[in-house]
Amino acid sequence: MGISSNDPFLLRVARGEVLDRPPVWMMRQAGRYMKAYRDLREKYPSFRDRSEIPEVAIEISLQPWKAFQPDGVILFSDIVTPLPGIGIDMDVAEGKGPIIYSPIRTSEQIDNLHPLEPEESLPFIKPILQALRQEVGNKSTVLGFVGAPWTLAAYAVEGKGSKTYSIIKNMAFSDPSILHQLLGKLADSIATYVRYQIDCGAQVVQMFDSWAGQLSPQDYEVFALPYQQRVFQQVKATHPETPVILLASGSAGLLERMTQSGADIISVDWAVDMADARERLGKHMKVQGNLDPGVLFGSKEFIRDRILDTVRKAGNKGHILNLGHGVLPETPEDNVAFFFETAKNLNAVAV
Repeated sequence: MGISSNDPFLLRVARGEVLDRPPVWMMRQAGRYMKAYRDLREKYPSFRDRSEIPEVAIEISLQPWKAFQPDGVILFSDIVTPLPGIGIDMDVAEGKGPIIYSPIRTSEQIDNLHPLEPEESLPFIKPILQALRQEVGNKSTVLGFVGAPWTLAAYAVEGKGSKTYSIIKNMAFSDPSILHQLLGKLADSIATYVRYQIDCGAQVVQMFDSWAGQLSPQDYEVFALPYQQRVFQQVKATHPETPVILLASGSAGLLERMTQSGADIISVDWAVDMADARERLGKHMKVQGNLDPGVLFGSKEFIRDRILDTVRKAGNKGHILNLGHGVLPETPEDNVAFFFETAKNLNAVAV
């Protein structure tokens, strides 16, 4: 399957085509900073309802599309969404994030987990992705969205987000065989989930290893990287044409290692200068990012200058313009609109 000029912009760049500007989307572009989202949240206070009732999740996913016409439209979901499907019960608390009701602490608990059957346990995914594809056509790229094994394991073992990750690190450093058992099961289920999202209509999939930056580089090589590889190898075996993006928060110390994951595109956060990231990742690795989300609180002139700086440093090949992480809840919608407008009017020749 070659590149077609009818394919959407982001997909063409993700596959290696050089176009006259970088495609642009924004992590967490559907969410709390938008009045339309806050209004809908009052009607559907449960996050799981908002992300698992197809017509609600479709509407939320499309809110930024209707407002800003980004080059990527991402499934509105959470990284923990597939966990109940393998036997880990959870909820997502407003403003607090995922809560796991029975944290995984023993080998016996892991033995009781079962492989993911997405059609049965995630029946809402197909109608959401199909509707997004239908709505945006070739005008935007539909992105899928999963968590990485290490990060899902961190939630499953800690029971919630953490500042220190001391419970999972205790397991990693004192009883690693249990953790490896869990990571392997999670990797295989995530690979199944990525492939299912692609089959349902996702054209690019981003994997979030949100807590990989909590690991030292040597521990990243043991507990995160092999399981990222395990996911991507399984996906590439059946869907070699679908580009995959890897994000690890706080990844400045890990960039070179991330290139070994099998990802096609590395999402870079703002702790690294984009020119340095390009040099460290090598000219063949595509990149995404990396504006500080805080820049969107600045003046329009400041926002424009930072966009131009990032795009110049990234160069005109293999760059998807994005923030280094999610858009912040208090961000002025006008500034988000200006970010997209500026980005979409860029011409690489003029940059």
